[in-house]
Amino acid sequence: MILPVLQYPDPRLARKSVDVTEVAPKLRELAADMIETMYARDGIGLAAPQVGEAIRLIVIDLSGPEKREAAQVFVNPRLTLGGKEIESEEGCLSVPDLRASLRRAETVQLTATDLDGKAIAVDADGMFAICLQHECDHLDGTLFIDHISRLKRMLYNKKIANKEKKTG
Repeated sequence: MILPVLQYPDPRLARKSVDVTEVAPKLRELAADMIETMYARDGIGLAAPQVGEAIRLIVIDLSGPEKREAAQVFVNPRLTLGGKEIESEEGCLSVPDLRASLRRAETVQLTATDLDGKAIAVDADGMFAICLQHECDHLDGTLFIDHISRLKRMLYNKKIANKEKKTG
C-alpha cells in the first residue's frame, strides 16, 4: 500500500525515533509499504518518520530507475562516519522542489538488523553512504534542509508560504 509522505514543515519530521524492539509482522508490512511508497515516488530511500512512524527503520534501493530490484531494509541502523567529506546534491521526498549541495562523509560503517532479526554490518561509500546518512538523519529528526545555509532555507520557507497562500 502506498503511504502518504509527510511534508516539511510537519513537526512530526523533527521527532527523534525510537528503537524497534520486536520484528513483528506489522513491521514487515510497514517495510513493504515503505518500499512501495519509495518506488511510487521515484525515491532511492525512505525513513519511517517520513510516513508518520517514529521508529528506527529505513529502506533504500539504488538500483533504479529502470529496474527496482535491490531494496534493502535496515532496522535500528547506526552509522560510524569515515573518510573525508565529499559534496553531493540531495533532494528529499519530504522536502519537494528543493535540491541542494551538502557535504557528507565519503564512507560509513553501518550496523543494523534485518527483518529476520539478523545483525548486519556494512561498509558503504559513494551514493550508498550518502543515502544512508540522509535516511539516518531522518531517524534523528533532521532533514537535509537543516544542513543548508540560512538564506537558502529562508527562501525555501518563503516559497512554501507563498504556495500555501495560493492553495489555501
